[in-house]
Amino acid sequence: MQVRVPSVAGEHVDVLVIGAGISGIGCAHYLRVHHPQRRFLVLEAREQIGGTWDLFRYPGVRSDSDLHTFGFEFKPWLGEHAFAGGEEILAYLSQAVSDDGLDELILTAHRVVALDWSSAEARWHATVQRPRASTFELTANWIFAGTGYYRYDAGYLPELPGMSGFRGRVVHPQSWPRELDHSDRRIVVIGSGATAVTLVPALARSAAHVTMLQRSPSYVMSLPRRDEMALWLQRRLGVERGYRLARRKNMLIQSGIYELCRRYPRPARRLIRRLTARQLPAGYPVDEHFHPVYEPWDQRLCFAPSGDFFRAIRDGRASVVTDRIETFTTDGIRLASGEHLGADIVVTATGLRLQALGGIDLRLDGVPIEVAKRVVFRGMMLDGVPNLAFLIGYTNASWTLKVGLVCGHLCRLLEHMDRGGYDTCVAELPYPNMPTRPLLDLSSSYVERDIDSLPRQGTRAPWIQAMSLRTDTKLLRDGPVTDRNLHFRSAREREPSSGARRPSDQSLAATSTSL
Repeated sequence: MQVRVPSVAGEHVDVLVIGAGISGIGCAHYLRVHHPQRRFLVLEAREQIGGTWDLFRYPGVRSDSDLHTFGFEFKPWLGEHAFAGGEEILAYLSQAVSDDGLDELILTAHRVVALDWSSAEARWHATVQRPRASTFELTANWIFAGTGYYRYDAGYLPELPGMSGFRGRVVHPQSWPRELDHSDRRIVVIGSGATAVTLVPALARSAAHVTMLQRSPSYVMSLPRRDEMALWLQRRLGVERGYRLARRKNMLIQSGIYELCRRYPRPARRLIRRLTARQLPAGYPVDEHFHPVYEPWDQRLCFAPSGDFFRAIRDGRASVVTDRIETFTTDGIRLASGEHLGADIVVTATGLRLQALGGIDLRLDGVPIEVAKRVVFRGMMLDGVPNLAFLIGYTNASWTLKVGLVCGHLCRLLEHMDRGGYDTCVAELPYPNMPTRPLLDLSSSYVERDIDSLPRQGTRAPWIQAMSLRTDTKLLRDGPVTDRNLHFRSAREREPSSGARRPSDQSLAATSTSL
């Protein structure tokens, strides 16, 4: 869905929402419902809404979470499949925009390139760029950054020796060519994460053969593509009630799987291996290709809807090779073991890059903010940065589960500021030299590569990026808006500085600890 509206250069809004993906559309819904008197706009850098779901167009692209939890709590998922494809998800998001009448509040092809907080005015100055046009500025009392933490301009591509001599086609899933015909081609997919597990069965439907080449194995679990219980609940109890119950059921299943893996890693490892072996042909070398060196949920688990990944292997249309690349050749890849994989197309499903707040140039009174040296407050604000909220979803459950919690909390926060006559809200560290640790606890390569570009978290609430729905519910939905670390100011008492109580970025970097 493409939304086009006139420019709003020079205008002022109460809330500027950056990004028209799941997070931004969700925030717009909650603002429309709980603060109808406020003026807000949603700016999207891409030509279409949808965020990640408009970006990724590779074959088979789908959610790796069920749509009863990945969908919004306020809009039931009515699709037949619990694990839906990218086009289905885009249609769902477009309908959510139409249902809420948000079409005229979303500006596509409007990229926010800079944000500068003015302490004297208690507002943000946003610099916005449009294609083939000069930049313009608008102002906002609050910023909500629904930008996620992925870089959209390019994925991660390691140095692969000899690749320039390969006569075939090399493509990255993040920039999949629309015209690429992979029918009857020999394809090698480099990688073993969620993208590779999605690509392999989709490509294998028409390719001559698909080989997934991995340096080390990942955990892959099969879950039903159709959620028969959810469909039954909606038929018997009605769409709204059935959806709520299905959503709650799947939330419990997600948290149950995660807790089982983290509390009892060895039994969980044995269980996953046993389930995996059942999906593979007799005598298959399970331990060679599906026995990771790490414990379950040290990295994300991969899910294969209705076992499509394993079915492609059983049918002989796909295979897995665990080895290292020695070099590309003119017609394939030679491995460290000496084996040669012939290929017409090589897909580098080698991961994504992380980026904080969409790479926006963030400033306080003209002074650049080093986001990587800031600490998250309640998983939705940065210390010392006024009137800015963001959203990072769960790595161990559906991203969208956090949308309602964060956006609902933001709405409560705005209501509190209205009642108190405040125009500024800023989180301040409780004391200098507060210990911190990395924002994400996963050991995945894509996280470890760029984790230093993200803000940090503390060791206890409210200075944490919780990956627990239970914890966040207590903190964001049931807990109070006020906190001794959260300071509200009105125009009369507003200070011109960004907060003298906060240690400098250099001091924070010197005293942070990695746990």
